[in-house]
Amino acid sequence: MLDHCSISHKGGIVLWSRSFTPAASHSTNSAASPVNSLIREALIEGRTAEDKYEKDGYAVKWSFVNDLELIFVVAYQRILQLTYVDELLAALKTLFVKLFEPFLATFVASLHAANGAKSLASAGAAAASWNFAQAFDNWDNVFDKLLRGLEDKAALSRRNRLGQPAARVVENSSPPSDDLSTITVPSESNAQVIDGEQIARNVHALKNRLRGRGGKPGRCGPGRPEPGSGGDSLPGSDTDTQSKRKVKAKVQRKWGNEAPTESDMASLDYSHETADSAKPGASLDLSALVDKSSLGVRNEEGLYEVKDWEFSTASGKSTEDVIAEVLKNAPQSAKPTSTSGSLGALGSIFARLTGSKVLSEEDLKPVLESMKQHLMKKNVAKEISEKVCEGVGESLVGKKVGGFQTTNAAVRLALSNAITRILTPKTSTDLLLSIRTKLSSPLPSTQQRLPYSIVFVGVNGVGKSTNLSKVCFWLIQNGLRVLIAACDTFRSGAVEQLRVHVRNLSMLAVNGADDSKGRVELYERGYGKDAAGIAKEAISYAKDNDFDVVLIDTAGRMQDNEPLMRALAKLVATNSPDKIIFVGEALVGNEAVDQLTKFDRALRDFSASSGGKERGIDGMLVTKWDTVDDKVGAALSMTYVTGQPIIFVGCGQTYTDLRQLRVSNVVQAILSD
Repeated sequence: MLDHCSISHKGGIVLWSRSFTPAASHSTNSAASPVNSLIREALIEGRTAEDKYEKDGYAVKWSFVNDLELIFVVAYQRILQLTYVDELLAALKTLFVKLFEPFLATFVASLHAANGAKSLASAGAAAASWNFAQAFDNWDNVFDKLLRGLEDKAALSRRNRLGQPAARVVENSSPPSDDLSTITVPSESNAQVIDGEQIARNVHALKNRLRGRGGKPGRCGPGRPEPGSGGDSLPGSDTDTQSKRKVKAKVQRKWGNEAPTESDMASLDYSHETADSAKPGASLDLSALVDKSSLGVRNEEGLYEVKDWEFSTASGKSTEDVIAEVLKNAPQSAKPTSTSGSLGALGSIFARLTGSKVLSEEDLKPVLESMKQHLMKKNVAKEISEKVCEGVGESLVGKKVGGFQTTNAAVRLALSNAITRILTPKTSTDLLLSIRTKLSSPLPSTQQRLPYSIVFVGVNGVGKSTNLSKVCFWLIQNGLRVLIAACDTFRSGAVEQLRVHVRNLSMLAVNGADDSKGRVELYERGYGKDAAGIAKEAISYAKDNDFDVVLIDTAGRMQDNEPLMRALAKLVATNSPDKIIFVGEALVGNEAVDQLTKFDRALRDFSASSGGKERGIDGMLVTKWDTVDDKVGAALSMTYVTGQPIIFVGCGQTYTDLRQLRVSNVVQAILSD
């Protein structure tokens, strides 16, 4: 059963709508309605190539008629498997346009005239003067007949699958007619009724087969717990995982023919600092820790800002100049060559689309394929490339072009707008503003202020600890006291790595002082401990000792490792951090989609099941950015999957090698040939 169906103009004017339930009718005009959420989070952000959109238990599907600027939307309960929704949308488009095309064309033309001559308010007043109820007087009857026919067809198909006899529906495949009384819905005929006795025999055979499998001795294998015995429960933390592993005794390694003496062992022991090494700057070259050329700048308020990442072509041209030149220089008679993935081939294909005509799917198919290949060469994930191209194609189908220059402008606008909408963040990327807002917000006199906490998560080896230290340097430069919590209790050397970073950061000058000692500390409890408990103790310690920010380092884990993902969700649910930052590589390509999707979904599912608030990824930090040149497609893939912004990118080995991304620079790099 449907909940809501509507037909509206892309400008936001609803031409016709119907709600089928009281709840849907009540929420139709609210900001939280599934249709309004679809417009904000999918259509405006360019995610028009998705199969469907889900929000608050609703599934929403939509379709466009670009030449008339119409959007057809159907919403229903997500738990229901309505197989006829796609067919309903296609039939709605066909019938509505066929019956009311003259009126719709006049209406759209009047809107364009009002927008061109007057203000937006005047355009809205012009739209309000149209009487849609009178114009679409008989549409309710047409819709009811169409919906009833599709529901009967779906019910017949369902009964046939269950083996229940049902009355056949007369097949009528004739095209829609202008006569409303003759409108029918095609339906299946000659349905095969499955023999009930055969189904019973199949079920009986399946039960016997399963019973035989379960009775085989030794199925669980030696040492494996029997199902239901309690030994097969999943660990709740990194500590639980390690405690269940059998610890093997390490054989002492011998050098030469004799065992090492005590003096030899002492010479090899570097676990304790000597008196000389404890002195600041005794054996440390501080100039190697900071790259003067990559230092940020201070704004008018005296705040330290990291530099922007800049992409510059050989000629230093802007984004639109790059695309326009590639498309303009392509000969109109050119045909796609072996380099069909380049934008030059894209321009040559569009050069054939000259003259006044309406672009169709067949016209755009080779162009979209070239566009997809180009995006994949820029390291955009294959799935994301296909969806972006489908969205661009939907915005161009039905558009009229009058000469190559018009086509050039249409392609440039559609492609640039699609990528820009995806990359433009819907939340603030000013992390320093969020920190200062929390630290300066008023509190009751009986309540102690909590520090701003940030958790860094990601797979193994992407550079979480290294880039955490870069973020720490940025915070120290802005006069904040930072506590680093060593919650990676699994990887050998993880605590020692953070200890070295804290030692280095404490000796770097800040705000003209000789060093920043006292501005950064390390909170660690060694290895083999519960990461969630260490994070909680660190936040409590920071609160008691007036630290402003807590940076929580976590162990790397693969996105498919459910026990470790549960342990990470436990840490999030227990400590409720202000930000969860996913650290990923710029080199991943297709793997970015899988990593981010599963990390975000696991955090949301497991944190909610732990009794806490559902939390997902709040932002991303992309590492090894300096290794990809103009192949920056990972940024597009990551932002498309989560809808969250990229806060920083890491591009070097010193503490100053941190950059901010500007959307225009990323768009220019992706579209460069």
